[in-house]
Amino acid sequence: MQDQDHQSVRAELSREMVRLYKEQFGRGPTKARTDFAGPDLVICTLEHTLTPAEKSLAALGEHQRLRDTRLYFQYATEEQFRGIVERVLGREIRAFVSGMDTKEDVSLEAFYLEPAEEPSAAAG
Repeated sequence: MQDQDHQSVRAELSREMVRLYKEQFGRGPTKARTDFAGPDLVICTLEHTLTPAEKSLAALGEHQRLRDTRLYFQYATEEQFRGIVERVLGREIRAFVSGMDTKEDVSLEAFYLEPAEEPSAAAG
């Protein structure tokens, strides 16, 4: 994949993650970035996604409760997260990992892709 294609794909994945966050949590991130960490790993970083109620939980020091609640919803909609990446990249997801730092309001969605098929050598 050429660099310009990579940038376009990364931007589309970021936009789609922002859209999904808005749909699922009622608030989209103010910053989103998608990067490839090798040929088979995509990482989406989203910042400032907490709702006012979630911010209140964090202010009360209820970080574990906040993480548990947020991650429950993220995994409940796992197929939607996976579907975006599979559609945009045309590759299947092998594993999905979601996490967040509730103190800094940073979320991470990691997608481990099935290895890309190597073009078969022409029979000689």
